[in-house]
Amino acid sequence: MKNLCNACHDPRHFNAGRHGFKGENRMSDYAANPSDIPETAVTTRVHDVAIVGLGPVGQVLALLLARNGHDVVVVEKQTEPYPLPRAVHYDGDISRVLDGLGLADFMAEFSSASDIYEWQNAARETLLQFRFPLEGPQGWPESTMFNQPSLEDRLRRRAGDFPNIRVLRGTEAVGIEQGEDHATLAITSPTLKHKKLRARYIVGCDGARSFVRQYMNTAVTDLGFFYDWLIVDILPKEHRDWVPDNLQVCDPVRPTSAVNGGPGRRRFEFMRMPQDNLKTFDTDETAWSLLEPWGVSPANAALERRALYTFQARYASSWRDGRIFLAGDAAHQMPPFFGQGMVSGVRDAVNLAWKLDLALQGAAGDALLDSYDSERSAHVQHAIGMSVELGKVICETDPAAVAARDAHFLANGPDPVSALPPIPPERLGRGAFPGGDPLASTVAGIIGMQARVRFADGVTDLLDRRTFGGFTLICDGSAVGPEAAVELAGSFPEGITGWVVRVLPPGSALPAELRPETTTAAPDGVLTVQDTGNRYLEYLAGYGHIAQLFRPDFYVYDGAVTLPELQSLITGLGASLSLDKGVHSGSAAL
Repeated sequence: MKNLCNACHDPRHFNAGRHGFKGENRMSDYAANPSDIPETAVTTRVHDVAIVGLGPVGQVLALLLARNGHDVVVVEKQTEPYPLPRAVHYDGDISRVLDGLGLADFMAEFSSASDIYEWQNAARETLLQFRFPLEGPQGWPESTMFNQPSLEDRLRRRAGDFPNIRVLRGTEAVGIEQGEDHATLAITSPTLKHKKLRARYIVGCDGARSFVRQYMNTAVTDLGFFYDWLIVDILPKEHRDWVPDNLQVCDPVRPTSAVNGGPGRRRFEFMRMPQDNLKTFDTDETAWSLLEPWGVSPANAALERRALYTFQARYASSWRDGRIFLAGDAAHQMPPFFGQGMVSGVRDAVNLAWKLDLALQGAAGDALLDSYDSERSAHVQHAIGMSVELGKVICETDPAAVAARDAHFLANGPDPVSALPPIPPERLGRGAFPGGDPLASTVAGIIGMQARVRFADGVTDLLDRRTFGGFTLICDGSAVGPEAAVELAGSFPEGITGWVVRVLPPGSALPAELRPETTTAAPDGVLTVQDTGNRYLEYLAGYGHIAQLFRPDFYVYDGAVTLPELQSLITGLGASLSLDKGVHSGSAAL
């Protein structure tokens, strides 16, 4: 078992994971003048991972890998960061990722929590109200609206703390070759002609027009959902309260979205109708005309961005080819109505990062890397399906269908639980679970939870601040005693960072595992904490479990009802993750 110190897991102290990298900003090492790179740095060095694309998915993946000490190079075609808004929403688990990467103190700069998403009809009657807790099951707001350029700027700055992240801006990937123990990426730029990078793995985070996906020649499943929408982002010149904060107007004359675009911004989306002139629809004049009924004009707002965008629903049939992977929009695109586009991409990065970490250590068999595709593709197909179904309701223009829709929601809403058909839970597909199939369990493949706890050093904080990046076994402390917890901690397979967390009821006395003045790890990988809000104990009791094992991507590996069952769960972890099974041409051999 690998055990990282508590300080390394606290993003306020964390620098670069198990290898303790510190240093100056290296994000621009290769950016200013790629031709200055020594020939040997480009042609003979074998990086651990080469990432194509420096959007938020590529940035998160690079940081997650670098914090575990891996050597990462990123190839980005654009010479400068894209300055305009794109995605505007993420979920609570994405906040957990950003917190774990050290961005918690900066979130208010680029994001704001949102507690409502309301649908109204043409008469502005409320059809549906989706409510989101400001402290959700992930310990963060369940719904957050944000400005993507500001988020990307913070991710770039954070990456500057890692000398093991190097970026080639203004450099395009033009070819890929796979070998037995590495892959070669051919690159070119105005100043760097047809050089090559070598890496044990290559990940395409290069968007909807992905070069890496073209190289893989994977089929793309298209659900045939095509609608053009004019996206308009504004900067209000003075504060204005928008009620509700996020609104969908299901008006058959022109379906419209009006949502929070992050601090100091608003996003409007207008569906293009058949009568609209294609030559004049995507213009500033049309944008201001559509904004006028909302009380928005050049007198009180500035137009930040205007773009005609075709919403699509599609996904790559295969996300892996040997040492090559796809993530984010390179692997899938979906309409924005479920708010899961960038969210899904970041989840790809988190899922792939911990598996590549084990493969790069030489600890994981090839099946673990295969599980990235099977797990994430199934999850993404659910998100795409939900986005399409919601989009069909929103984009409806047939008068009879609209009348029936409105009558149904007015009679059964606004609570989505009573107004919408039962929604299946979001769940990962087959993969790194006992027996491989998460459906064989009541909880496997479902996202876990996080809450604040009181640690033995007297600090009350989110549990991630001590355990981020590792496997976390959450135990009912009344069923799993100190000795059993130590034994379980010692049963984690070699190469796995694992924590056993004994959860005690509110007000319980805590053992002196840590003195306040020290930052060394709790002995034997065991933390005993006080469940200040009774969140963890209620969660476990709801499933009838004495413990659940959460993976590094926050998803539940499985739960246990008895102590012997729990012991079998941990001792069988290595087999389920295909650890110590050796590697073949699709995996790294170090």
